[in-house]
Amino acid sequence: MRVVIDHRQGEIGRVRHPEKRHRPDNPIVRKPEWIRVKAPGHPVYQETHHLMRQHQLVTVCEEAACPNIGECWSQKHATMMIMGEICTRACAFCHVSTGIPLPLDEDEPRRVAEAVKKLGLRHVVITSVDRDDLPDGGAHHFANVITAIRAISAQTTIEVLTPDFLRKSKALEVVVAARPDVFNHNLETVPRLYPTIRPGARYYHSLRLLDQVKQINPSIFTKSGLMLGLGEEKTEIAQVMDDLRSASVDFITMGQYLQPTVKHAAVARFLTPAEFEDYGKMARVKGFLQVSASPLTRSSYHADSDFSALRAAREQRVGEAN
Repeated sequence: MRVVIDHRQGEIGRVRHPEKRHRPDNPIVRKPEWIRVKAPGHPVYQETHHLMRQHQLVTVCEEAACPNIGECWSQKHATMMIMGEICTRACAFCHVSTGIPLPLDEDEPRRVAEAVKKLGLRHVVITSVDRDDLPDGGAHHFANVITAIRAISAQTTIEVLTPDFLRKSKALEVVVAARPDVFNHNLETVPRLYPTIRPGARYYHSLRLLDQVKQINPSIFTKSGLMLGLGEEKTEIAQVMDDLRSASVDFITMGQYLQPTVKHAAVARFLTPAEFEDYGKMARVKGFLQVSASPLTRSSYHADSDFSALRAAREQRVGEAN
């Protein structure tokens, strides 16, 4: 039996995914050429790494084993993951550690804000682990981070990638009241696959969450993402797009699912770049303001330039309507 051991921060011997240790192995299939990326080696990558450690920050780039970390960190683009590095959920696709989280670090908002300022970010993405153990799911902590960034880096636009706040009354309202520029919550996959891929979540709750953001504050951009290659059908993807547009979601991202370990869900197949291009065209026809669809697309990949394009697309659409 193979298990994943986490050796970071001196936690030698801690099983990274304890809930997966008894699952049968899913052999990892060799990636096609269009998926492979270069190992990080740029000097600026090391600077970004040092800054994250200096401020004792966790990044989803590292925790989720993102294939784009070398490119993004070489441009000083890092996605902060707040509220610790241990998630209370155990999604079959995710490489983030699971278990019982530590109490919230009340100083974290200040450290995140200082890192954003030192990196000189025009746009920052703030995400988190799921914190089902907290009464508000961590909503107030999200709001505190947004407020801290605004206080010392007012020119930085802020994108949040939140949990679903399932059974957390008024949590969404707290985050929206802090006025992020973009509210992102990923549906991740099609409804049929939720019981095996995202068992702790509910598809229609996540969809409703995005819809509620627009109802509370229509000026906030909304965004959601899908992983492809888990066994979904084309008609199912088209239906998810329609569902998202019914919720007035502005931006959709689509990328290839990559299996982190043998204990995670298997890759059903690798979609070609041409297939992603076709899905991108489909999404644009359905009316999304912004679409990012490629094998290596991730929620925060090129988020800076994508936000500029998103804002320009809205201005153009408003101009055409007038």
